Amino acid sequence: MNIELDKIDRKLVNLMQKDFPLTAEPFAELGSRLGLSEQEILQRVEQLSDKKIIRILGPVFNSRALGYQSTLVAMRVPEERIEQAGRIISEHQGVGHNYQRDHQYNLWFTLAIQGDADLKAALREFDQQIQPEAMFELPATKLFKIRLFFDMEGNGNNSKDTITTEPQPVAVTLPDLERSVINQVQQQLPLINRPFDDMAQSASIDVEKFLSVCRSLQERGIMRRFGASIEHQNAGFVANAMVCWEVPSSLVDEAGYKMAGFKEVTHCYERATNSLWPRYNVFAMIHGNTDEQNKNTIARMSHDTGISEYEILSTVREFKKERVKYRV
Repeated sequence: MNIELDKIDRKLVNLMQKDFPLTAEPFAELGSRLGLSEQEILQRVEQLSDKKIIRILGPVFNSRALGYQSTLVAMRVPEERIEQAGRIISEHQGVGHNYQRDHQYNLWFTLAIQGDADLKAALREFDQQIQPEAMFELPATKLFKIRLFFDMEGNGNNSKDTITTEPQPVAVTLPDLERSVINQVQQQLPLINRPFDDMAQSASIDVEKFLSVCRSLQERGIMRRFGASIEHQNAGFVANAMVCWEVPSSLVDEAGYKMAGFKEVTHCYERATNSLWPRYNVFAMIHGNTDEQNKNTIARMSHDTGISEYEILSTVREFKKERVKYRV
């Protein structure tokens, strides 16, 4: 479904994705940037939410910095049991994304849990409940890009926005105040004049202190960003695929950063391999308007990197897509 938006809506959605103001009256500030009243901004945001263009408005955290272990998990489940398996997986609070994909391994999901032992326990429980024909995890070893930005104005999204981290980011020791702010801020932002006031009150601080902590978390990379996530299918980006590349170890960095530079790529990771998944070690999520456009993007990526061995895992069905709430 491609919903028609006017020029102001498109500019507003872009601003809310990449430059949402962490201020006491953020919608008034968005209005001043766009030459509109606060009330009109709130009305437009509400309409964008009702039309299911804006999906979530809130923070994105670096899970590892908060002491969580995260991984990508693949399963092979018989077709007649895939609905049940998808439901079991989606019910877990640590699962953020859960997709059926066009591949022999047909279920792929992300899982984030505090502590490595608890992560392994959760995987064992999935194995017992679902009894897949095969299951393995593919933890990230290097992040080349994570920037879920869909350009609504057609201005592009380029390599200067690539976010990199250490191969194995470590958990940060957080004071009680920051823990309290993190726990409070992870909710859908209410569409009111002063949306952070109640959160600050629940954290027993004033709103300026609350927002100061949020900005500090963002500057230090603990909070990756604060803003809108959009329903890309409704915004015209109806085709997406996970592309898995076989990259020689000596070329991983060079190829990974080149892939991350493509505006159509929202996520790009190096991931561990294993006996069931021995070849493909670099993963890129690609979004476009059509499958043909995605194929052209993949061909350009292959040409620019010199990597010719890859598999395209197209999305068949979305069982779950939401931000995991981290409790610290």
